[in-house]
Amino acid sequence: MNVDGTHYRSIWLNDDGWSVSVIDQTRLPFAFDVKRLTTMDDAAVAIRDMIVRGAPLIGATAAYGICLALRADAGDAAVDRAHAALLATRPTAVNLRWALDEMRDALRNRPRDERLTAAYARAAQICDDDVATCHAIGGHGLALIREAWARAGRKRPVNVLTHCNAGWLATVDWGTALAPIYMAHDDGVPVHVWVDETRPRNQGAALTAWELGSHGVPHTVIVDNAGGHLMQHGEVDLCITGTDRTTATGDVCNKIGTYLKALAAHDNGVPFYVALPYSTIDWTVRDGLAGIPIEQRDAAEVTRLRGRTASGEVVEVSVTPDAAPAANYAFDVTPARLVTGLVTERGVCAASEEGLLSLYPERACGRG
Repeated sequence: MNVDGTHYRSIWLNDDGWSVSVIDQTRLPFAFDVKRLTTMDDAAVAIRDMIVRGAPLIGATAAYGICLALRADAGDAAVDRAHAALLATRPTAVNLRWALDEMRDALRNRPRDERLTAAYARAAQICDDDVATCHAIGGHGLALIREAWARAGRKRPVNVLTHCNAGWLATVDWGTALAPIYMAHDDGVPVHVWVDETRPRNQGAALTAWELGSHGVPHTVIVDNAGGHLMQHGEVDLCITGTDRTTATGDVCNKIGTYLKALAAHDNGVPFYVALPYSTIDWTVRDGLAGIPIEQRDAAEVTRLRGRTASGEVVEVSVTPDAAPAANYAFDVTPARLVTGLVTERGVCAASEEGLLSLYPERACGRG
């Protein structure tokens, strides 16, 4: 996507041929900074501290983290250590494990002197594949927005509600939930986005609003609890969110608050879609509530807020009493019964085992 007329991916290999650059998302929307990663530890910190975030981008960053680890030691034990260290950075998004397993499989039984080249090649493939996958998701989701426009008589913009950030900043390019919105806008379909602020880290207010504004897509930032009100008054045509892990039976785990949006959508007859690449499906888990680990992050993310003052200074402020305890559950699980459909690179399907297997029949044998 473009930033001030320049095309960027969210992660890229530098001209030196080995170090990696990422957009520092902790600095957005007030500053656009690029961070250079030169070691596996750099990649781990970038993932853990949310310099990069979003399930597909976490996986891509981890893939390059393996490459950086191999520059120091290309032995089997070192690869396993890097795999374990990167896997431990964040527990919920399954793309992290998927990408690390892909990298280890690409290196297994390969001569040691070929491993570094093979690793960089596989990491680049993972990134390019993510771009193509998200573009395909966008095409399938565009059809849903066109259908909503037709239902509205093509007399007004389509109002889409989204939660958290599932745009190009969460992937390598295009995004998942936002890819259909970009394509609709570029294709002349009038679309307006209700952007949940997404407490506690405000990924919607900070990142999604920044993305949409940079691309010229009309949008309005709302507080997280306004979505149900808008649905009650007919101001939402459909919801589209991303997901960090989807079970084999169609349960989806996404940023905290997604479940409440799905409940409100269900109560008001608003279609609720979830956009995801194949790498976000965890075929080993059938029950999202029982089988998906929910990350609990630092309580300071709840008790403190970052913003810019009238003078232009970026500061952090406390929003709770000093002694107030806080809990910071980063994700929740939306049961498949509340999901209208899953939007994947292969098409749209029901949020069910049968629906997923209709798009991924190769998974029918062994489910793994």
